[in-house]
Amino acid sequence: MKVLIAPSGFKESLEPGQAADCIEAGIRRVVPEAEIYKAPLVDGGEGFTRALVRATGGELEPVTVTGPVGEPVAAHYGFLGGPGPKTAVLEMAAAAGLRLVPKDVRDPRLTTTYGVGELIRAALNAGAERILVGCGDSGTSDGGAGMAQALGARFLDSEGEELPVASGGRALSRLAEVDLSGLDRRLREVRIDVACNWHNLLCGENGVARVFGPQKGATSDQVEELAAALENYAAVIERDLGLDVRESPGSGASGGLGAGLVVVGAKLYPRYEIVMEYLEIDGLLERAELVFTAEGGIDFQTPRGKIPAEVARRAKERDIPVIALAGTVGPDAEVNYEAGIDAYASVLKAPTTLEEAVAHAEELLKEGAESSMRMVLVGRDLAPGK
Repeated sequence: MKVLIAPSGFKESLEPGQAADCIEAGIRRVVPEAEIYKAPLVDGGEGFTRALVRATGGELEPVTVTGPVGEPVAAHYGFLGGPGPKTAVLEMAAAAGLRLVPKDVRDPRLTTTYGVGELIRAALNAGAERILVGCGDSGTSDGGAGMAQALGARFLDSEGEELPVASGGRALSRLAEVDLSGLDRRLREVRIDVACNWHNLLCGENGVARVFGPQKGATSDQVEELAAALENYAAVIERDLGLDVRESPGSGASGGLGAGLVVVGAKLYPRYEIVMEYLEIDGLLERAELVFTAEGGIDFQTPRGKIPAEVARRAKERDIPVIALAGTVGPDAEVNYEAGIDAYASVLKAPTTLEEAVAHAEELLKEGAESSMRMVLVGRDLAPGK
């Protein structure tokens, strides 16, 4: 049997490569002789930089930046190998990811993307001619204002006073003017391409505050406060810069970082247009008879640009069955059948805490893959004409 394993990572526990290894181990408990191909995937979040650097034979560059709660954090960016313009790659999660926000202080009204701007500046200082930015796994909802401030943008209140640097999304309720006169001039000469979830919007009922705010620790009242602040942010940007970022595709990526990147001159792309340019799985799909994918959670949002849905879409073009493993199965997960996922399952065997699930993630995923593979064999034995 020829099996392609193409998982995402599991937040705060397993990177995509580790997840792929666990699924392989589980499958081999049942079919030791299976011919297995592994294509660990990233979607712009954690692991994006390392994956693209590894795929192209490039180099990682360590750097210390301002973290999401204002403290210094050890981050990184990289340069791709190969021909073409000198291309830097960075993931916002390295500077402003949710894992960098202590659980007891999670409040997306206050966290900042300032460190993302510092990563971009570091890449510019190192001579980058093109910069790839990955969005995902964010712990922020500041509309990318902090990032823009780090690159020289100024955000002013009605008195003409500059909003505090790295003050988070809540401060945007006081925004009255955007001043880009001090923006780093090198940004005019460098192409910045952003890999983001095209379905994430900055404002509206499906805006980033309402959809993702609770996941980042916001209460219902804080969600509405943040939503109003981002609405004001979008209105001022449109008035002063002529840019409509309110509900444009990708504007809400990583807590609205997509909108902020547009402000500094970047172009947003559906993330898989960029990711699959470097992490090619189509050739591996041509060889596969079965596909395993995985992510931390499977729910109604999965078809909206998540890795399992993209893998399933490509597999269905070749009539290959797809099994998705998840840490949790959430509301309305059955919509994934229409997205091309033939079967999905949680790897959890009993009610457990997040801490326990993370601590035992490797074995849980191995056991989940083993159980799913045993079911595949039962189905094969029962198939008509067997």
